[in-house]
Amino acid sequence: MPFATKGQVIGLLGGSFDPAHEGHAHITREALKRFGLDRVWWLLSPGNPLKERGPAPMQARIERALSVIDDRRVEITDIEAQLGTRYTAETLSALRQTYPGVRFVWLMGADNLAQFHLWQDWQQIMQTVPVGVLARPGQRISARMSRAARLYAPYRIAGRNSQLLAHAAAPAWCFVNVPMVDVSSTALRAAGGWRSA
Repeated sequence: MPFATKGQVIGLLGGSFDPAHEGHAHITREALKRFGLDRVWWLLSPGNPLKERGPAPMQARIERALSVIDDRRVEITDIEAQLGTRYTAETLSALRQTYPGVRFVWLMGADNLAQFHLWQDWQQIMQTVPVGVLARPGQRISARMSRAARLYAPYRIAGRNSQLLAHAAAPAWCFVNVPMVDVSSTALRAAGGWRSA
C-alpha cells in the first residue's frame, strides 16, 4: 500500500490502464497542477465492471505504467486488488478507513463523467470526495450535459477556481479544459501496440 500522511491531498486516477499511455501521464500532470494535489495514485483495477473483456495481467500493466510516467509524485498501485474491492465507491470507503486524515480527490476524464450515472453507487462517490474532471477530445459537450453534471450543478467549482477543489467539502466537483493528448488505450490495442496476454 502507498504511504500517505495526515493532511496530504491525494488524487486518485482509476482505470484498467490497458495499456497506460502518454494521455494518462498528461492528465495526471495537469491534475497535480490544476487541483493543487500533493500526489496522484494510479489505481490499476483488476477489471472494469463496465467492460466485458478482461485486461492484460496486472504485472504487465504496472510495468507499462512505470515506463509511461516518471514523477516522484505519482504512485502506480494495485490497491483495489489488495483491498479486494471492485467498485470505486467500495475502494473510496476502504481508503478513507485505511488513511484517516488524508484528503482524497477522485479524478476522471470528461468521457467518464458522461456515463458516470452508470457507475455503481455513483451518487455516494460524489457525496464522499471532491471530483476533478479533465476534458478529453470530443467529450466536453456530452460531459457537461450528463446526468451527474446536471444533478450536481450547484456544487460545481468554476475552472478558474480549480485550486479550491482539494480542500472543498463533498459534494464538490470541478471541470477543467486542458490541452489534451489524443491517444487511447483502445486505439493502442487495436493498432497492435499493446497485447493482452
